[in-house]
Amino acid sequence: MHAVVPFHNNSTGVRLRLLSYNIQVGIAAAGFRDYVFHGWKHLLPCTQRLKNLHRIARMIRNFDMVGLQELDSGSLRSGFINHAEYLAREAKFPHWCDKTNRKLWKVARHSMGLLSRYTPTGISRHDLPARLPGRGAMMVSFGNRENPLVLVLAHLSLSRSARCFQMEYLSGLIRGYKHVILMGDLNCSPDSRELSRFLRETNLCMPYSDLFTYPSWNPKKHLDHILVSPTITTGPVEVLNYTLSDHLPIAMEISLPAEVLLPSGSEGRKTQAA
Repeated sequence: MHAVVPFHNNSTGVRLRLLSYNIQVGIAAAGFRDYVFHGWKHLLPCTQRLKNLHRIARMIRNFDMVGLQELDSGSLRSGFINHAEYLAREAKFPHWCDKTNRKLWKVARHSMGLLSRYTPTGISRHDLPARLPGRGAMMVSFGNRENPLVLVLAHLSLSRSARCFQMEYLSGLIRGYKHVILMGDLNCSPDSRELSRFLRETNLCMPYSDLFTYPSWNPKKHLDHILVSPTITTGPVEVLNYTLSDHLPIAMEISLPAEVLLPSGSEGRKTQAA
């Protein structure tokens, strides 16, 4: 739907296709009324959920790294299926990892996940500060341990005050790393005060504007983001018109510096914390 011209810098290494997508636990939406009439799907099993997840798997299979928010890590509502594992298997990603952010007994296990064509060298999982617990982040490293590519997946709170604390936490998390990608549902627009401050403090770049991702049936808000370090060259950035959730996915092509070497893997498995 939208594209930008890439930066000009010295990145000549691996080219990657990135995707960030809030999938609303596999629930498609066509209007705000669906939050009322289909709200039960957030707590109970639904026969359409797997069909929708299969459609999502078909859409993401052409990407190299996919960050997913609002998954279920295996509970009653998902038929005790781990969404990250299911999507990795269906889309043939050799590596996947997830983090459960909130547990509602056996009924629901809110989670997030990263699928990758490349072998991670380290994973850390983080609970983000908030009055209401349940927001999280994952930091996944690739390549040279001395100078890695660091990918952070995050899902921030609806409250602006909570987002400020969470962005301060994320800023500390990535401090000192040279090559960083941060993606996820940040629940704020590019011109918000908290995100503008975060970009200044971290030196991350937002090579786009007005990429509306929410609501999927009539997008008017830019809540989903992919931010990168200045060392990373960006190619086209676009919002994909797939109404398989209440959000639309955002995609970006990047080129890494030649010093970042990414070993790939072909055997599908869950990647544990290193």
